[in-house]
Amino acid sequence: MKIIGRIVTDFSSKFGLPRQSGLVDITGKIVFEEEFRVPEAFRGLEEFSHIWLVWQFSETIREKWSPTVRPPKLGGNKRVGVFATRSPFRPNPIGLSSVKLERIEYSSSEGPVLYVSGCDLMDGTPIYDIKPYLPYSDSHSDASGGFTDTLDGRSIEVVIPDDLLSVIPEDKRETLIGVLSQDPRPSYQNDSDRVYGFGFAGCEIRFTVSDGVLTVISAEKLK
Repeated sequence: MKIIGRIVTDFSSKFGLPRQSGLVDITGKIVFEEEFRVPEAFRGLEEFSHIWLVWQFSETIREKWSPTVRPPKLGGNKRVGVFATRSPFRPNPIGLSSVKLERIEYSSSEGPVLYVSGCDLMDGTPIYDIKPYLPYSDSHSDASGGFTDTLDGRSIEVVIPDDLLSVIPEDKRETLIGVLSQDPRPSYQNDSDRVYGFGFAGCEIRFTVSDGVLTVISAEKLK
């Protein structure tokens, strides 16, 4: 398996990322390794609105695997089969995400660069492959989502004081609110005194959650 490129996003760690692609309008760009900076390889791709990204769970590679995992959204105690989840702890650390292809920049000094949105990948994630999304075969209106059917659509109220919101680049604020509204915490953690944090858009965001309200308590620019 060759790494063909890496994605550039605003997230410096896994924590804070949406649990699936398409939930929040997070933007990114895919920069390819020199071997794959061949314009002909992308001919016709601009005709598709969405693409599949095959990528590596680079932060969770392990020598051993377990046949069952504990999905955070099930409370962290109930075990289900690893192949019934999208857990990063798999026999092969491979992820799959459907993202919107915003544009292809052919004139970049880095070769053809893909600009995407709706991604769920941290900065620097290795990309193995790109495939076009085909609506006639990839979309199933009658599909069931197993144990996730009872979890879809959940969100949490977000409060960010104006002085802290002003620290965030203006064009990134809506995205941050969207990310926080998904409640990044594992569902089995419900300590109102606990402070959580993650890096986003060059800032360190810290927050607490109490009585169903997520409150940002600090936002500092990273050096």
